[in-house]
Amino acid sequence: QVQLVESGGGLVQAGGSLRLSCAASGTIFRLNVMGWYRQAPGKQRELVASITSGGTTNYADSVKGRFTISRDNTKNTVALQMNSLKTEDTAVYYCNLKTVVPVRSDYWGQGTQVTVSS
Repeated sequence: QVQLVESGGGLVQAGGSLRLSCAASGTIFRLNVMGWYRQAPGKQRELVASITSGGTTNYADSVKGRFTISRDNTKNTVALQMNSLKTEDTAVYYCNLKTVVPVRSDYWGQGTQVTVSS
């Protein structure tokens, strides 16, 4: 089992910055993808950004150039630096860890609220 604990959400004005962090613990296979998803009220959960254990990143078009995902494989942590925040970034942000080998798995954190005010 893997546990994911997020931190760093909060309230910020438009144009401001926030940094989300997620720490993974438990049995973590070396080859994995860690990522951040978000879900706004009345909307489906969507991918914000992901990063493989090898460092390959992927971003949603809506956050490219504003958000940066990073990870520390030695500490099993992933972070999301969010700059130039917009009101439409308001959502609950969830940390996620996926593996394919040696077993397929999909773990989620409890979520952290990010609210961007105008």
